[in-house]
Amino acid sequence: MTIVFEAKSLLARTAALAAMVLTQSGAALAVPAADKAFTVANYPVEARAQDAVTAKDRAMTDGQQAAFRSLLKRIVPVTAYESLKRLKSIKAADLIDGVSIRSERNSSTEYLASLDFTFQPDGVRTILRREGVPFIDTQAPEALLIPVVREGAGAAGAAGTWTEAWQNLDVVHTLTPLKLEKLKPEIHSDTLRSLTDGTGAAERILIGEYKSGLIVAAVADIDVPGKRLHVTLAGRDAVGPINWKRSYRMASGEQAYALELAAVVGLGVLEGRWKAAQAGARGGVEAITGPGAAVQLLVEFTSIGQWNEIRSHLLETQGIEDVRIEGVSARSADVLLRYPGGAPRLADALAARGMALRDESGTWVLRSRF
Repeated sequence: MTIVFEAKSLLARTAALAAMVLTQSGAALAVPAADKAFTVANYPVEARAQDAVTAKDRAMTDGQQAAFRSLLKRIVPVTAYESLKRLKSIKAADLIDGVSIRSERNSSTEYLASLDFTFQPDGVRTILRREGVPFIDTQAPEALLIPVVREGAGAAGAAGTWTEAWQNLDVVHTLTPLKLEKLKPEIHSDTLRSLTDGTGAAERILIGEYKSGLIVAAVADIDVPGKRLHVTLAGRDAVGPINWKRSYRMASGEQAYALELAAVVGLGVLEGRWKAAQAGARGGVEAITGPGAAVQLLVEFTSIGQWNEIRSHLLETQGIEDVRIEGVSARSADVLLRYPGGAPRLADALAARGMALRDESGTWVLRSRF
């Protein structure tokens, strides 16, 4: 990239260099993206064919298309799933950034593997915006998750299966990253009962024992005679307090399958809560559909260091796109960017970062509060 400098003073020239851009054309800055969510890891693929090579090719082709669908369901709000129909013709192969093999085995006619598919973040975003499909690709802060099988009929041997069901999920690249922890002996059955019932000080006890403010217990109650699996997610995630319950039918011999399904649904619930909260903070699903609204800012600062700090906050704020530095002087900069919901919503987002964005006589002025 060629950068043209036309600063009229040494200080302005220095500020322009610190900003890395000062052009007459207003060249766009690349905004650092939270790209972790664009990897679908530990994804199982399987195919059979007349020979091993064909089986592997088929597994790769079908697998990357299925992983792409999984990615879309990860980042698109549930209320907008209907819009995914517009993406049926998109070929995942055109958006693949890389594939890594976790494990694989094959025969002369069969191929099975567990793969990590990494998709091109900007390519996926461009397609979603073009097709008017809303998405959230910001990951929540990591929470602790404690898989627990309570004592009772059917509990014997199920604890390991329940934990393994969560371990087999992609808890790293999900929108709601999880760190799995074992139940500590200090957490007694009455504490779990209080937690799932939503009473008492159970949440405070968990936070104290695990030294984490974000902690969720995934409690499974297995009713073999009634052929039911009852699951409760209770505690606090990045959205806030949670006490979610669901029951699953459990046919004879299908306990492991029911636990696997419950883990998949449970992770989807946590992701769904986060997507809904993020969409709401940005003005709702309609506000994040398509490109964000253009916002023209006058950024005021007292030093080059403060300008660099403000610029970093802008580049790191999720939802801000197409940032253009159109001019920099000794004490101010003209900035053009896009943000879902426009300047009023951007003001709310930047306030959380210690910045004040105000409409002053028709000009949106951004200053640091510190």
